[in-house]
Amino acid sequence: MSNNVPASKSEIFWAFTRLALQGFGGVLPVAQRELVERHRWYTKEEFVEEWGVAQVMPGPNVINLAIIFGARHFGLWGALSAIAGMLVFPIVAIIGIAIVYHRVGDMPVATGALRGMGAVAAGLIAGTSLKMATVLKKHPLGIPVVSLIATVCFVMIALLRVSLVPMLLTLGVLAIYLTYRKVR
Repeated sequence: MSNNVPASKSEIFWAFTRLALQGFGGVLPVAQRELVERHRWYTKEEFVEEWGVAQVMPGPNVINLAIIFGARHFGLWGALSAIAGMLVFPIVAIIGIAIVYHRVGDMPVATGALRGMGAVAAGLIAGTSLKMATVLKKHPLGIPVVSLIATVCFVMIALLRVSLVPMLLTLGVLAIYLTYRKVR
């Protein structure tokens, strides 16, 4: 368990505000950098575990992570502080961006900028995923089995277009079962 803990609800609010304002196109890389590297509130292993929990819960992953994190440290008020940090300033920014986009959205430069941001976001997510993969060395199933499950999941979802829900129910349950058997 990481030794660093947030000092206050306002520290959680500002940390999640910073995280949200940097998270264009996906917050995974930013969340990992802010919570693991900058604040050291999570170890890499803890972050991967909490992110996994946040992904299987209904709703946006990072909001789920904010709720889990805030509640762990300051209960309901901590969870609300983290959610407020995720939403207050980004909502104001989105309203401003929407007003500007309404005026310039048809211009080729605006369309090109959006496509460029999408490519950068994909690269950030891929890079962070590779960085976080280092924790797999400690997984009870070992790298070969975990890599096989991840590859099957990628093929099924990305290439064969299988829905996420059946993949969670099959590969997720399989991974949980195999891990349980291994650690038991």
